[in-house]
Amino acid sequence: MTETTGATHPVGRRTVLIATGAAAATVAVGAAAREKTDDTAPVAAAAVCTLTKEMTEGPYYLDGQFVRADITEGKAGVPLKLTLTVVDDDTCAPINNALVEIWHCDALGEYSGFVGNNGHDEPDSGTFMRGGVLTGTDGVAKLTTIYPGWYRGRCIHIHLKVHTGVTLTSDGSFTGGQELHTGQLFFNETITTAVAKISPYSTNTVTRTTLAQDSIYDEGGAASGLLTLTALGSSASSGYAATLTVGVETS
Repeated sequence: MTETTGATHPVGRRTVLIATGAAAATVAVGAAAREKTDDTAPVAAAAVCTLTKEMTEGPYYLDGQFVRADITEGKAGVPLKLTLTVVDDDTCAPINNALVEIWHCDALGEYSGFVGNNGHDEPDSGTFMRGGVLTGTDGVAKLTTIYPGWYRGRCIHIHLKVHTGVTLTSDGSFTGGQELHTGQLFFNETITTAVAKISPYSTNTVTRTTLAQDSIYDEGGAASGLLTLTALGSSASSGYAATLTVGVETS
Protein backbone atom coordinates (compact mmCIF):
# COMPACT_ATOMS: atom_id res chain seq x y z
CA MET A 1 0.00 0.00 0.00
CA THR A 2 1.44 3.35 -1.00
CA GLU A 3 1.33 6.18 1.53
CA THR A 4 -0.05 9.57 0.60
CA THR A 5 -0.16 12.92 2.33
CA GLY A 6 -3.88 12.40 2.80
CA ALA A 7 -3.37 9.55 5.25
CA THR A 8 -4.48 9.26 8.86
CA HIS A 9 -2.58 12.04 10.64
CA PRO A 10 -2.95 15.70 9.66
CA VAL A 11 0.06 17.42 8.15
CA GLY A 12 1.12 20.96 8.89
CA ARG A 13 1.64 21.54 12.62
CA ARG A 14 4.84 23.53 13.15
CA THR A 15 7.83 21.60 14.47
CA VAL A 16 11.56 22.19 14.38
CA LEU A 17 14.77 20.22 14.16
CA ILE A 18 17.56 21.66 16.23
CA ALA A 19 21.23 20.79 15.77
CA THR A 20 24.04 21.85 18.04
CA GLY A 21 27.80 22.10 17.77
CA ALA A 22 29.49 19.99 15.12
CA ALA A 23 26.20 18.35 14.24
CA ALA A 24 24.79 21.64 13.01
CA ALA A 25 27.22 21.88 10.13
CA THR A 26 26.33 18.36 9.03
CA VAL A 27 22.62 19.11 9.16
CA ALA A 28 23.12 22.25 7.08
CA VAL A 29 24.68 20.37 4.19
CA GLY A 30 22.16 17.55 4.11
CA ALA A 31 23.45 15.21 6.83
CA ALA A 32 25.93 13.29 4.72
CA ALA A 33 27.55 10.20 6.23
CA ARG A 34 30.64 10.64 8.40
CA GLU A 35 33.27 8.06 9.28
CA LYS A 36 33.21 7.24 12.98
CA THR A 37 36.30 8.49 14.83
CA ASP A 38 35.35 8.16 18.52
CA ASP A 39 32.41 8.17 20.90
CA THR A 40 32.97 11.68 22.24
CA ALA A 41 29.97 13.98 21.79
CA PRO A 42 30.65 17.38 20.23
CA VAL A 43 30.72 20.41 22.50
CA ALA A 44 27.35 22.16 22.34
CA ALA A 45 27.21 25.56 20.68
CA ALA A 46 24.38 27.99 20.01
CA ALA A 47 21.26 26.19 18.79
CA VAL A 48 20.47 26.33 15.08
CA CYS A 49 16.73 25.91 14.53
CA THR A 50 15.21 24.89 11.21
CA LEU A 51 11.47 24.88 10.69
CA THR A 52 10.02 21.67 9.31
CA LYS A 53 6.63 20.08 8.83
CA GLU A 54 5.13 16.91 10.19
CA MET A 55 4.83 13.89 7.91
CA THR A 56 1.92 11.53 7.34
CA GLU A 57 1.37 8.62 9.72
CA GLY A 58 0.80 6.24 6.80
CA PRO A 59 -1.31 3.08 6.66
CA TYR A 60 0.85 0.73 8.76
CA TYR A 61 0.54 2.09 12.31
CA LEU A 62 -0.60 -0.27 15.07
CA ASP A 63 -1.64 0.95 18.54
CA GLY A 64 -0.17 -0.25 21.80
CA GLN A 65 3.25 -1.48 20.77
CA PHE A 66 5.96 -2.47 23.23
CA VAL A 67 8.09 -0.04 25.19
CA ARG A 68 11.53 -1.50 24.47
CA ALA A 69 14.94 -0.39 23.20
CA ASP A 70 15.56 -3.27 20.75
CA ILE A 71 12.80 -3.76 18.15
CA THR A 72 14.54 -6.19 15.79
CA GLU A 73 13.13 -9.51 17.12
CA GLY A 74 16.04 -11.30 15.45
CA LYS A 75 15.33 -9.97 11.96
CA ALA A 76 18.34 -9.96 9.63
CA GLY A 77 19.69 -6.67 8.38
CA VAL A 78 22.36 -3.99 8.66
CA PRO A 79 22.54 -2.77 12.30
CA LEU A 80 21.15 0.69 13.00
CA LYS A 81 21.69 2.49 16.32
CA LEU A 82 19.16 5.31 16.43
CA THR A 83 19.55 8.27 18.80
CA LEU A 84 16.83 10.91 18.82
CA THR A 85 16.85 13.95 21.09
CA VAL A 86 13.48 15.54 21.79
CA VAL A 87 13.39 19.24 22.72
CA ASP A 88 10.84 22.01 23.17
CA ASP A 89 10.73 24.07 19.99
CA ASP A 90 10.42 27.38 21.86
CA THR A 91 13.04 26.95 24.59
CA CYS A 92 15.27 24.22 23.09
CA ALA A 93 15.07 22.50 26.49
CA PRO A 94 15.15 18.68 26.41
CA ILE A 95 11.85 16.96 27.13
CA ASN A 96 12.05 14.32 29.84
CA ASN A 97 9.91 11.18 29.94
CA ALA A 98 8.54 11.53 26.39
CA LEU A 99 7.79 8.27 24.63
CA VAL A 100 9.59 8.13 21.28
CA GLU A 101 7.86 5.47 19.19
CA ILE A 102 9.08 4.17 15.82
CA TRP A 103 7.95 1.61 13.27
CA HIS A 104 9.27 0.57 9.88
CA CYS A 105 9.47 -2.32 7.44
CA ASP A 106 12.09 -5.07 7.61
CA ALA A 107 14.87 -5.69 5.07
CA LEU A 108 12.39 -7.22 2.62
CA GLY A 109 10.00 -4.27 2.81
CA GLU A 110 7.41 -6.02 4.97
CA TYR A 111 5.64 -4.43 7.95
CA SER A 112 4.70 -6.61 10.90
CA GLY A 113 0.96 -7.14 10.98
CA PHE A 114 0.83 -6.67 7.19
CA VAL A 115 3.31 -9.25 5.91
CA GLY A 116 2.71 -10.16 2.28
CA ASN A 117 1.99 -6.65 1.06
CA ASN A 118 5.47 -6.49 -0.49
CA GLY A 119 5.28 -9.97 -2.00
CA HIS A 120 7.18 -12.00 0.59
CA ASP A 121 6.02 -14.99 2.63
CA GLU A 122 7.54 -14.84 6.10
CA PRO A 123 6.51 -15.23 9.76
CA ASP A 124 4.52 -12.28 11.11
CA SER A 125 4.66 -11.52 14.84
CA GLY A 126 2.71 -8.31 14.42
CA THR A 127 5.40 -6.56 16.49
CA PHE A 128 8.78 -6.73 14.73
CA MET A 129 10.30 -3.33 13.92
CA ARG A 130 7.85 -1.62 16.29
CA GLY A 131 8.41 -0.07 19.70
CA GLY A 132 9.53 2.90 21.66
CA VAL A 133 11.43 4.17 24.68
CA LEU A 134 11.10 7.01 27.16
CA THR A 135 13.53 9.91 26.99
CA GLY A 136 15.78 10.72 29.92
CA THR A 137 16.39 14.12 31.47
CA ASP A 138 18.62 14.90 28.48
CA GLY A 139 15.70 14.29 26.09
CA VAL A 140 17.52 11.38 24.48
CA ALA A 141 15.87 8.18 23.24
CA LYS A 142 18.08 5.34 21.97
CA LEU A 143 16.71 2.45 19.93
CA THR A 144 18.34 -0.56 18.27
CA THR A 145 16.95 -1.70 14.94
CA ILE A 146 18.10 -2.48 11.40
CA TYR A 147 18.39 -0.31 8.32
CA PRO A 148 14.88 -0.47 6.80
CA GLY A 149 14.21 -2.08 3.43
CA TRP A 150 11.84 -0.70 0.83
CA TYR A 151 8.46 -1.38 -0.68
CA ARG A 152 6.66 -0.25 -3.80
CA GLY A 153 6.16 3.51 -4.08
CA ARG A 154 8.17 4.77 -1.08
CA CYS A 155 11.78 5.60 -0.37
CA ILE A 156 13.45 4.02 2.65
CA HIS A 157 12.13 5.61 5.85
CA ILE A 158 11.21 5.16 9.52
CA HIS A 159 7.94 6.39 11.04
CA LEU A 160 8.06 8.38 14.27
CA LYS A 161 5.67 9.51 16.98
CA VAL A 162 6.43 11.46 20.15
CA HIS A 163 4.01 11.14 23.08
CA THR A 164 3.97 12.67 26.56
CA GLY A 165 2.07 11.59 29.66
CA VAL A 166 1.75 7.93 28.66
CA THR A 167 1.00 5.18 31.17
CA LEU A 168 3.13 2.05 30.99
CA THR A 169 1.15 -1.19 31.19
CA SER A 170 1.94 -4.52 32.83
CA ASP A 171 2.32 -6.23 29.45
CA GLY A 172 5.17 -3.93 28.40
CA SER A 173 3.10 -1.56 26.27
CA PHE A 174 1.60 1.89 26.94
CA THR A 175 -1.72 3.72 26.91
CA GLY A 176 -2.99 7.28 27.01
CA GLY A 177 -0.94 10.43 26.87
CA GLN A 178 -0.76 13.23 24.33
CA GLU A 179 0.68 12.84 20.84
CA LEU A 180 3.01 15.79 20.17
CA HIS A 181 4.54 14.83 16.85
CA THR A 182 4.11 12.46 13.93
CA GLY A 183 6.91 12.33 11.38
CA GLN A 184 9.22 10.27 9.23
CA LEU A 185 13.00 9.76 9.20
CA PHE A 186 14.96 9.44 5.97
CA PHE A 187 18.31 8.07 4.81
CA ASN A 188 21.23 9.28 2.69
CA GLU A 189 20.92 7.85 -0.85
CA THR A 190 24.62 6.99 -1.21
CA ILE A 191 24.51 4.86 1.92
CA THR A 192 21.19 3.31 0.96
CA THR A 193 22.67 2.24 -2.39
CA ALA A 194 25.50 0.44 -0.56
CA VAL A 195 23.13 -1.24 1.91
CA ALA A 196 20.83 -2.38 -0.92
CA LYS A 197 23.65 -4.58 -2.27
CA ILE A 198 23.84 -6.58 0.95
CA SER A 199 21.74 -9.69 1.65
CA PRO A 200 18.84 -9.90 2.50
CA TYR A 201 18.16 -6.43 0.99
CA SER A 202 19.60 -7.61 -2.34
CA THR A 203 16.92 -10.31 -2.62
CA ASN A 204 14.12 -7.71 -2.69
CA THR A 205 13.10 -7.50 -6.36
CA VAL A 206 10.70 -4.57 -5.88
CA THR A 207 11.98 -1.44 -7.65
CA ARG A 208 13.38 0.96 -5.06
CA THR A 209 12.03 4.52 -4.93
CA THR A 210 14.74 7.11 -4.26
CA LEU A 211 14.51 10.22 -2.08
CA ALA A 212 14.14 12.37 -5.21
CA GLN A 213 11.28 10.18 -6.47
CA ASP A 214 9.42 9.91 -3.17
CA SER A 215 5.95 11.45 -2.88
CA ILE A 216 6.40 12.54 0.75
CA TYR A 217 10.05 13.52 1.25
CA ASP A 218 10.42 17.08 -0.04
CA GLU A 219 14.20 17.37 -0.46
CA GLY A 220 14.31 19.41 2.72
CA GLY A 221 17.30 17.62 4.24
CA ALA A 222 17.39 17.51 8.03
CA ALA A 223 14.45 19.91 8.09
CA SER A 224 12.37 17.07 6.69
CA GLY A 225 13.83 14.30 8.83
CA LEU A 226 17.04 13.33 7.00
CA LEU A 227 19.17 11.49 9.54
CA THR A 228 22.86 12.08 10.17
CA LEU A 229 24.52 8.68 9.58
CA THR A 230 27.87 7.63 11.01
CA ALA A 231 29.55 4.37 9.95
CA LEU A 232 30.07 1.83 12.74
CA GLY A 233 32.81 0.01 10.83
CA SER A 234 34.76 -0.19 7.61
CA SER A 235 31.93 -1.62 5.52
CA ALA A 236 28.21 -1.00 5.08
CA SER A 237 27.42 -4.38 6.64
CA SER A 238 28.88 -3.16 9.96
CA GLY A 239 25.97 -0.77 10.32
CA TYR A 240 25.36 2.86 11.16
CA ALA A 241 24.60 5.20 14.01
CA ALA A 242 21.75 7.55 13.10
CA THR A 243 21.04 10.79 14.93
CA LEU A 244 18.59 13.66 14.82
CA THR A 245 17.34 16.28 17.28
CA VAL A 246 13.58 16.74 17.02
CA GLY A 247 11.88 19.84 18.37
CA VAL A 248 8.17 19.62 19.13
CA GLU A 249 5.43 21.97 20.26
CA THR A 250 4.45 21.23 23.82
CA SER A 251 1.41 23.49 24.01
